Amino acid sequence: MVEMGLFDNERVELLRGFIVRMSPQKSRHAGAVQYLTQFFVQALSPSGRASVRVQLPLATSVDSEPEPDIALVPAGAYRDHHPESAYLVVEVAETSLPADREKAGVYSEGGVLEYWIVDTAHDLIEVHTEIVDGVYTRVTPYGRGQLITPRAFADLTVAVADVLG
Repeated sequence: MVEMGLFDNERVELLRGFIVRMSPQKSRHAGAVQYLTQFFVQALSPSGRASVRVQLPLATSVDSEPEPDIALVPAGAYRDHHPESAYLVVEVAETSLPADREKAGVYSEGGVLEYWIVDTAHDLIEVHTEIVDGVYTRVTPYGRGQLITPRAFADLTVAVADVLG
């Protein structure tokens, strides 16, 4: 349907077989995405340890292709297919917190090792980890003044305050 032009000029993604509208981005959302993009590109791209994908599809299952704000995926060009796995996925929530929490199921079932929700309304980052039976079993909130180390990249540290601006 997307290829046929039925959703021209609309931001949509496929989640569990449903086409879902994506929320428009406000400035805090865009600022967090920009900061994380620059941070991860500088940290990971030169060494080729991962590809940094920004608002691009991730094929987590046959019926889901979410478009996370940031996805750190195995290095590759992905010209003929979308990546099917990720080390880390980040969604920035300004008005979309319930929907982004709902996406945790899509990401955990797809085997995404770690999922962050940057909650700009409450000035924190939720870190979802430890998948058991397709569900993240640990959710840890981080606030300003705290640092987060992505599990797949133990040499990197992200300051929550820098992400939140």
